[in-house]
Amino acid sequence: MENESNIPLTGLPLSFTGNALVPNVNVKLSESTINSNNENLESKAQVNTEKNAIVAIMKHSGEITGYELSSGEQITKERGVELAKAGAISGVSVSTSRKGEEYLRSLRDDDESNNLSSLPIIEE
Repeated sequence: MENESNIPLTGLPLSFTGNALVPNVNVKLSESTINSNNENLESKAQVNTEKNAIVAIMKHSGEITGYELSSGEQITKERGVELAKAGAISGVSVSTSRKGEEYLRSLRDDDESNNLSSLPIIEE
């Protein structure tokens, strides 16, 4: 069932091929556009591979509620677990409490000054 139609937002002519919409145009990119896009991808890849460290613990009524990262960003405890699982935070691992809650732990080393329990506390 071939049918041609335009998407109002883009104005691109489209054809239905089976159940898929296929653009009916040839798109040509200039060399500068391609290079610019490659540079953007490379810079994003570098940003995404940089790991943050936790520099402070955020607490409310004695409970850890979040963390401050070396980038200055303040994140929730849950977001910290997500980032640590993704490998975006250095020096920590994810553990599970007896209650089944996930939390961050310092990686074992001989330097106690970098343990989470030794970091400054930000009271909320």
